[in-house]
Amino acid sequence: MQLKFHIYFCDELGEKFFGEGPYRLLLGIQELGSLRAAALQMGMAYTKAFALIKRAEQEFGFPLTQKTIGGKGGGGSVLTMEARELLQRYNAYRFACAETVRALYQAHFADFPAENHPNLRQEKGE
Repeated sequence: MQLKFHIYFCDELGEKFFGEGPYRLLLGIQELGSLRAAALQMGMAYTKAFALIKRAEQEFGFPLTQKTIGGKGGGGSVLTMEARELLQRYNAYRFACAETVRALYQAHFADFPAENHPNLRQEKGE
């Protein structure tokens, strides 16, 4: 059995606007210097990636990327200072949530069902 959980942020209407997809897009932009390249790496259409980033910017109230113009390799994008901080905080939050979920799982389900738990079978004399 595997324990899985998902973390995402929703607006006041309960609509998702930030989660693993936009997080990975921002990481890709940071690594590759381009929204288009990050979307391509994820197998996502550029238009969808653009819409995800714009929606997150609208909800957070600050820009996540800044365009770079021209140059030898052409234009691209870089993350804003706020986006870099968002990545750090979101990653720390994900880690803390994962640790908490694991601990809660252990507390509530480690011996469930009891007959499948090897330590309990030994205690029963099996």
